[in-house]
Amino acid sequence: MTDAIILWSATMNVMGKGLLGLAAVVAFAGGGYAQDFPVTIEHVYGETVIEAQPERVATWAWGNTDAVLALGVKPIAMPFISYGGGDNGIHPWAEDALEAMGGDAPLILAEGDEPPYEQILAADPDVIIAAYSGITQEQYERLSQIAPTIAYKGAAWSGTWQDVTRTVGQVLGLADEADALVAETEQLVADTVAQYPGLEGTSFIAVNDYDGSLAVYAGLDSRVKFLTDLGLVYAPSLDALSGDDESFYFSVSYENADQLVSDILVSYYENQEDSDAFFSAPHIARLPQTQTGAYATIVDVEEVAAVSPPSALSLRWGIEDYVALLAAAAENAQP
Repeated sequence: MTDAIILWSATMNVMGKGLLGLAAVVAFAGGGYAQDFPVTIEHVYGETVIEAQPERVATWAWGNTDAVLALGVKPIAMPFISYGGGDNGIHPWAEDALEAMGGDAPLILAEGDEPPYEQILAADPDVIIAAYSGITQEQYERLSQIAPTIAYKGAAWSGTWQDVTRTVGQVLGLADEADALVAETEQLVADTVAQYPGLEGTSFIAVNDYDGSLAVYAGLDSRVKFLTDLGLVYAPSLDALSGDDESFYFSVSYENADQLVSDILVSYYENQEDSDAFFSAPHIARLPQTQTGAYATIVDVEEVAAVSPPSALSLRWGIEDYVALLAAAAENAQP
């Protein structure tokens, strides 16, 4: 592969929803890479050896494309994202990155729970990245027959954006650049949170309505992990409710809604109508958090997608509004 040096800009600027600069811009040169190959990546199904720096990168499942793009690499194939991706299946922050890179557009893979094996095979990738995913062992084995495949570590859909970024960096031969990207993004988050000192130590419960009961996001969920990254505290009241089940959420009946004790509530809805209906329902409307306005509801699919879970790319698009909503709820929770 032609050697690629990632040129980092210290002047990543975000204004409103427009990405004005791309942190990673790929330039090509004749020098060598700092990272040697082969590289071995451990994951839930064993380990995958990447013999040489990949030229043709395919991504599958949520978030992996963001990490590749944030490191200045354009995938040859990427999944159609129905949630927040619009008609073309591409999140707006990914569109910004692709536009900044120029050149041919990636192949958008057909939507579905099952990877479109024939499409991926026809794309002829050197590697398939699904480091944040829930691919089954059968899917992993089938994908591995096409190209070396990177599955998730630990539990499905549970990796943090930092871990995913670093894993993708190793795969691409850009481990140092991935570390720099993580540090830069964490600083962006820290600088944003620092504008709202009242957030630190605020206890939260992330909850939605689902299938006739309340769905409370558990500690395993990446949304919850990110909220704790912001300095908020997973409400201690949930310890007695969640049980030992290792899942992303657990159910609480409407009758037991008053056991959801926290400083603030956080919810995620596709539209304002559904959010209003949730907080006006009797079992939620009577809660102290609702009555005092100590709740943050993230509305609109793009806004929700940017932080559910976040990526090094989507945070630059959505972090300011997200933190501002949380801070307003925390302020209302003050005695």
